[in-house]
Amino acid sequence: MGKNRLEAFSDGVLAIIITIMVLELKVPHGDGLEALKPLLPVFLSYVLSFVYVGIYWNNHHHLLHTVRHVTAPILWANLHLLFWLSLIPFATGWMGENRFTALTAAVYGILMFMAAIAYTILSKAIIAADGPSSVLQQAVGGDVQGKVSLAAYATAIAVAYWVSWLSMALYVAVALIWFIPDRRIERALRSER
Repeated sequence: MGKNRLEAFSDGVLAIIITIMVLELKVPHGDGLEALKPLLPVFLSYVLSFVYVGIYWNNHHHLLHTVRHVTAPILWANLHLLFWLSLIPFATGWMGENRFTALTAAVYGILMFMAAIAYTILSKAIIAADGPSSVLQQAVGGDVQGKVSLAAYATAIAVAYWVSWLSMALYVAVALIWFIPDRRIERALRSER
């Protein structure tokens, strides 16, 4: 299988995830600004999750540019990642509807942690398929950015029951770390050519 089919399937799933999230936004009852106030937590959780899905889409796109040939482990690792990402609309809606309570913030963190693990597994599957001299291995090296993200998620999950706003701040911080696409991959691809 060519990587174009894998990319198209993944893009379709991510587009559906965003569509489901936006459909969860309810129209306010009333036309004044006061009618929007109760919807603010739902909207903020949507914005955070939209950014996360966008980050995953962008970095997934860069990641797949390094693939030389698609293997069964890459297919399964990609599905594993898409599984965790497909749960984002549920966690987003639950967290927003319940105004970022401890449990909902912790569950959101668990979901983000598992998606990050799945992304790491996909990266390792690509490196294994292409060998130790793969473009991706040269680009990510020890993947400090990924390890920092996992540590931040784990911390956010742990502190959610004491200070849920700190969990949310950590989720935003991780999003900011990844907001700019992984330039290491772009540089490695340019140097390979």
